[in-house]
Amino acid sequence: MKRALDLAVKAMGRTSPNPLVGCVIVKDEQVVGEGYHLQAGTPHAEVHALASAGEKARDATAYVTLEPCSHFGRTPPCAEALIGAGIIRVVVAMKDPNPLVSGRGIARLREAGIQVDVGLMFSEASIINEVFVKAITTGLPFVVYKTAMTLDGKIATETGDSRWVSTEVSRQYVHKLRDRYDVILVGSETVMLDDPALTCRLPSGRDPVRLIIDGQLRLAENAQVLTASVHNPCIIVTTQAASQEKIDRLKLLVGVEVWQYKTLRHVPLEKLLRDLVRRSWTSVLLEGGGRLAGTLIQDQLVDKIEFFIAPKLVGGMGPSPLSGLHIQCMAEAITLQDLHIDMYSGDLHVTGYLHQKGCDNPNEPITEMP
Repeated sequence: MKRALDLAVKAMGRTSPNPLVGCVIVKDEQVVGEGYHLQAGTPHAEVHALASAGEKARDATAYVTLEPCSHFGRTPPCAEALIGAGIIRVVVAMKDPNPLVSGRGIARLREAGIQVDVGLMFSEASIINEVFVKAITTGLPFVVYKTAMTLDGKIATETGDSRWVSTEVSRQYVHKLRDRYDVILVGSETVMLDDPALTCRLPSGRDPVRLIIDGQLRLAENAQVLTASVHNPCIIVTTQAASQEKIDRLKLLVGVEVWQYKTLRHVPLEKLLRDLVRRSWTSVLLEGGGRLAGTLIQDQLVDKIEFFIAPKLVGGMGPSPLSGLHIQCMAEAITLQDLHIDMYSGDLHVTGYLHQKGCDNPNEPITEMP
C-alpha cells in the first residue's frame, strides 16, 4: 500500500477534479503490476496496473489507495475490470468519500466473491486526497494560504518593498505549489502594487488559473497577469461597481475571463469558491494580500497555511499577512493543528491546518484486517 500511495502522488496537480489513486498487484509475494491515475478522463490506476500485470493478475491481490469505482463515467468501472481479470482479493485504503457512490465499489467486488479489506493506511490515503475529499463532500475547493514574512510579521517594508522577503529556495518551492494547485488567487491590491505574472516557472510546470478579486475593477489593463497563458485562463472577478466599458475591453483579451457578481461592491467569496468547483477546479493557492487572506480565514474558507518566516526584521508600519483577520479575544485565536516546521530553505517554513483534518462519515475507515 505504501508503494501504491507513492505512485498516486506522482500525478499530483494533474488529476483534478478526480482523486489521486495508485494500485499495486501482488501475486506469490511479488509485485506483478502497478499503475496510477494520470489525469482526468484517462484510465484509472487499476486499469494501468492490470495491463502491467497481464495474465499474472489472475488469483492475485490488488492494493488500491481508494475504493474502485463501480459506475460508468468517462471511463468504465474499475470494479468490473478487477473482477474480469480474476483478482481474488482487494485491499482498499479508504472508501470513496463521495456520498453518492461510497461503498458501492466494495459491495460489487464482494458480490463477485472477492475478499475486500478496507482501512489499511487510511490516514495516509486521506491526506494525499485532502483536496478531493474537501471538494466532493462540501462543494468547496481546498484552499491553502501561502505567504512570506519577516520575523516581526511584515510582508513588506513600510515603503512597500517586498523583494525579496524569502530565500531563493523558498521561492522555488512556491513554484512547485503553483504547479500543483488548480488556481492561484490574489486581490487586486497585490496586482497593482507588485504587477506579478502569477505563472509557474518550473521547466515542466503548468500555469494555474490566475484568479484576481477586483470588486471595483481597478487593475491596469496592461497588467502582467492579463498576459495569455498557454495552460489556463486569467479570471477577473468583479461586482456591479465595475465599469461595463472596461469589462468589455478585458473580455477582448486572449485568455481573459471576467466574472461579474450581482453585488454592489464586495465579491461573495463562498459563492466564488463554489463556482470554481463547478468548473472542476478543486484546489486554490491563495498568495495575497493580507486583507483578502484575513477575510477568507475569518469566513472559515481556508484549510491550510504555508508560511515562510525569514530571519529578518524591518519594523515600522509594513503590511501584515493577515490584516483582514479581526479577532477580539485571545481565547478566540485560531490554533493551528498538525503543525510541521522546518528550515531546509533558510527560512522557517511553517505548515498547519486551520480545521481538524480527517474525514467524516463517508470516509470513516472500516478496518477488517487483523
